[in-house]
Amino acid sequence: MPDTPRTHRRRRVFRPLPLAAAGALVAAAAVALPQLTPHASAATTLRGYADGRGVKIGAAVGDTPLTSDSSYTTVLDREFNSVTAENAMKWDAVEPTRGSFNWAAADRLVAHAQAHNQGVRGHTLVWYSQLPSWLKNGNFSASELNSILKSHIDTEVGRYKGKVYAWDVVNEAFNEDGSMRSSLWQTKLGTGYIANALKWAHAADPNAKLYINDYNIEADNAKSDALYALAKQLLAAGVPLNGIGFQSHFVVGGVPSSMKANLKRFSDLGLEVSVTELDIRIPLPASSAELAQQSTDYKRASENCLGVPRCAGVTVWGITDKYSWVPGTFSGYGSALPYNESYAAKPAYTGLSNGLNPKV
Repeated sequence: MPDTPRTHRRRRVFRPLPLAAAGALVAAAAVALPQLTPHASAATTLRGYADGRGVKIGAAVGDTPLTSDSSYTTVLDREFNSVTAENAMKWDAVEPTRGSFNWAAADRLVAHAQAHNQGVRGHTLVWYSQLPSWLKNGNFSASELNSILKSHIDTEVGRYKGKVYAWDVVNEAFNEDGSMRSSLWQTKLGTGYIANALKWAHAADPNAKLYINDYNIEADNAKSDALYALAKQLLAAGVPLNGIGFQSHFVVGGVPSSMKANLKRFSDLGLEVSVTELDIRIPLPASSAELAQQSTDYKRASENCLGVPRCAGVTVWGITDKYSWVPGTFSGYGSALPYNESYAAKPAYTGLSNGLNPKV
């Protein structure tokens, strides 16, 4: 069984664009492309293209397939130079009981990455979801909750100091209208928890890049405007914010037209920008035309980031549809990742590869 999928979240659903009949012909040609083998030339892998550009191409990694599926690790190690823990570094995984830590899965991922010359993105330190019951239901005072948060950040970031190149420090802090999300942290500590979390993470590992990460901020909209305003405020106050993570969980045909310009305005603040959780879901069953559009979307999304100064790279939220969180969260949708359930490269792989390849 795959790892427990990410908790259900309300997302704005982008409607697929109408697809021309010619799209089916394009898809048929794409599907017929030769599939990469474990012996593919390094220069023509996703990893090879990313290495050549000095950027990261990452994948969210589940502990179950990492430890039990050799086809999974073959593709992971051949195609990706960065990994993100899908669930293993979240609070409920590492501290299920107060003061009692379980680092086994996170340590396995870090050890695997080190053995295969892959960077590690840490995900995530402060989130409203996937909190252990002792924390959610503890009814702590603001002072005690602040101490608990600092201790958690000190402990986790400190454990992986020098082994994690970037942390999603704060995850999904905003509502769609740009207001602050009501959460344990916001309610008890106020918006100041964000600056404090960044400062504590920096103190625990001064060399790690520190991010705020969110979804539906790819377009120029109320949510991204609010995050932009907060980023400017934090930078002006000298808070150690290094980057913005754009999750980019799209519906096929839904890559926003303003995405590149929006990423650029954050980059113009001097911040890194990264696509951190890319997947592109399709209503099932996926047609050949939709697979062709998905390929175009993967290319466009990756180019939108890589065409902006200070883009640090692109991470896909999984490798294969076999373990994707999408079908369990978005009823009737799936086929969201570059590889199908049998590890055959889909047209999406070609789109992502072309987006990374500077010669295409």
